Amino acid sequence: MSRLIHLNGPPGIGKSTLARRFVAEHPGVLNCDIDALRTLIGGWERDSGEAGALIRPAALAMIEAYLANGHDVVLPQMLVDPTELARFEACAVGIGAQFFERVLMDTPAASVTRFHSRGGSASEDPWHDQVRAIVAANGGDSVLTGYHAALERLLSERPDAVVIMSADGAVEETYCSFIESLT
Repeated sequence: MSRLIHLNGPPGIGKSTLARRFVAEHPGVLNCDIDALRTLIGGWERDSGEAGALIRPAALAMIEAYLANGHDVVLPQMLVDPTELARFEACAVGIGAQFFERVLMDTPAASVTRFHSRGGSASEDPWHDQVRAIVAANGGDSVLTGYHAALERLLSERPDAVVIMSADGAVEETYCSFIESLT
């Protein structure tokens, strides 16, 4: 049975890092990184929200097709809206695939620090620079702590979600915990 493995968590917590490693070690698994897909939409830098709205239905269709063909998908995406999260879960369950919900968390303060330090001085991902600008324009660190609080509220509504503690610099330990959580 195919699986949709959703990696949730605040920005900069390590979702994309774990997803890339997982697909590298599991041939045939799709890394459906919506933020990377968003950058394929013309004008995404000017209106990343609109680009996200345009790409999500395409991502859902891609996920559904991939799962329907018997292959696993990993989805590294912060989703705090229960309705939006339910759309992805329904996509998997509706075709008979399993839905695994994993949430990477650290303390609120550590999550903020990690967000600011990701990518170092030269970002490897154009989306990271865009997210930094969005966060700065919308309230800075208070936005980041708000995301963390929203994830904690979401967890209270999602009893099957598994929280994986992700300490800064502990990529190997976090990855091992993630793998163990899938068995």
